[in-house]
Amino acid sequence: MFATPRGGNPEAVMANTTETLRLACEQLAQLTGQEPESVSSFQRTEDGWRLTVEIVEVSRIPDTTSLLASYEVELDEDGGLTGYRRVRRYERGRADDQAH
Repeated sequence: MFATPRGGNPEAVMANTTETLRLACEQLAQLTGQEPESVSSFQRTEDGWRLTVEIVEVSRIPDTTSLLASYEVELDEDGGLTGYRRVRRYERGRADDQAH
């Protein structure tokens, strides 16, 4: 569960985290021109946040053959995007042995 800041409540922490993730996805969409599908991981860092965001790069039929990419996204303390990079590409229906 999320740590509760001094005097804060867990619901407020969750709402703030959710809003930060949503805004990060919006910023990434503006830069890449592609809509993020999901946030597969996130963590607080000393400087802000680090996320892994999944994006469909090439839609195909059937959907299990669509090409997806994982992007590592860095945010500052205020939730502003400070950098991103594609770290992986894969077909939706294909499992891989890569540990995350």
